[in-house]
Amino acid sequence: MPESRALRLGRWSRRFSPSPWRNALGTLLLCSLAGIGALMLGAIPLSPPAFLHALVQPDSHAGLIVLQLRAPRVLLALLCGGALAVSGWLFQQVMRNALASPDTLGVTAGASAAAVAYLSYLAADWGMSGLPIAAMAGALAVIAVVYRLAWHRGTTPLRLILMGIGMAALCGAITTFILVSSPLSTTLSAYVWLTGSVYGANWTEVGQLALCCTGLALVLVALLRHALLAPLDDGLATGLGVKVQRTRALLTLVASLMAGVAIAWGGAMAFVGLVAPHIARQITPSPGAAQLITSAALGATLVILSDLLGRTLFTPLDLPAGIFVAAIGTPFFLTLLLRQAR
Repeated sequence: MPESRALRLGRWSRRFSPSPWRNALGTLLLCSLAGIGALMLGAIPLSPPAFLHALVQPDSHAGLIVLQLRAPRVLLALLCGGALAVSGWLFQQVMRNALASPDTLGVTAGASAAAVAYLSYLAADWGMSGLPIAAMAGALAVIAVVYRLAWHRGTTPLRLILMGIGMAALCGAITTFILVSSPLSTTLSAYVWLTGSVYGANWTEVGQLALCCTGLALVLVALLRHALLAPLDDGLATGLGVKVQRTRALLTLVASLMAGVAIAWGGAMAFVGLVAPHIARQITPSPGAAQLITSAALGATLVILSDLLGRTLFTPLDLPAGIFVAAIGTPFFLTLLLRQAR
């Protein structure tokens, strides 16, 4: 049994275990170090004194590199990775399945199909500013269809996953058809977006994504108690006073929105929503807020490091972060599966 302590403040009291929170703080520290490293490294690497000078003198050459070129990119990677990891953690809780993720439920495929359609048919007239809206609309449309098809006197996690897999295959076919029938220039742009990239990030995009993530995080805080009860059997949860169908629908909506906003600004980065919660459960086995924070920090770290590798490993090429997300995440995931199979 993990060590537990009690916190008391007047009539309010709560028991907690310090160990999961130590692990969560450790992963947050790792994420911070990865972010600082990403700010210092690049085509023009900066020494620690030069990095500090850039922070103090934002108008200097080093300040321009750090604060205008690298900082928005690092923060966008952090927000995208954290949001995808939180979405994956929520989906795995609600679906009671360790393989559930935005990819499995069709959210990623829906956002991708809508984004590619926008790039092919509307971007020339409306500009790129509508791309995030199209991606979010696609994600929400697919999860709504999945939920409707899975509804039969309520929903079950198994029906949702099966419908999600089917919708993902359908959206994948639509995406392929649009790419094949589109001009080469549009296809190349779409492929970069489908791989996942934070290239060209700016402070406006960071602010928009941060605002969306903050609003969804506040909703999630209010629903966290229900998310922790979601893995229980429906009958047991009902006996504890949980309105199962309404709670499942709300948590699925929040998870879909989390994935949708991340995909809208960062592209369809595979594996983050699947791998980060798995690693978090290995580090922090007991479910709770600490495990959720650990998952978010690991997802953010994964995308930050992937983007750093993409822009430094093959200089002067700047490769999409999604390539390295898959390259880093796949060995971790296979290792976890092999350990669980033994």
